[in-house]
Amino acid sequence: MNSSVRVRFAPSPTGPLHIGGLRTALFNYLFAMQNKGTFVLRIEDTDKNRYVQGAEKYIEDALGWAGIKHDEGPYRQSERKEIYKKHIQLLIDKGFAYYAFDNAETLDEHRKSHEAKGKTFIYNWHNRLKLSNSLSLSKEEVEKRLAANERHVVRFKCFDDKNIVCSDLIRGLVSVESKL
Repeated sequence: MNSSVRVRFAPSPTGPLHIGGLRTALFNYLFAMQNKGTFVLRIEDTDKNRYVQGAEKYIEDALGWAGIKHDEGPYRQSERKEIYKKHIQLLIDKGFAYYAFDNAETLDEHRKSHEAKGKTFIYNWHNRLKLSNSLSLSKEEVEKRLAANERHVVRFKCFDDKNIVCSDLIRGLVSVESKL
């Protein structure tokens, strides 16, 4: 390895740091140190409904108590929206992501319908065309909804039916079927 190693720990400030999070931070920190790399602290603070006042300080204090010092950050997701918007738009333009307009109630109806049939509902390539998104709606309808600031999320567009293979430093060659 060389100094290009860059790892991050990205806790959500939704309460105290738990032991699993501390373990992940420690592994990443030690990996960065071993390889003369960079350990970044990135706070995942975009879930405002679950945000707990003081949790971020608690997380930083717990990391300090364990002797884990970040080289960069803390960066907060909520402060980097413009950076992400640019890259999200690139993913959408290249066909690697899409807008999804489904609300919680509609998705819950789909889940219940699947459960009644003894199935598990998973929002994936198999059913996404049956849902309300920029893959199933006309371009005009999508533009109209976006212009009206209708609530939406951007989803990665997983391949329909591919075998994705990558090399992992710990697990070696990893193969995942996209249809799952």
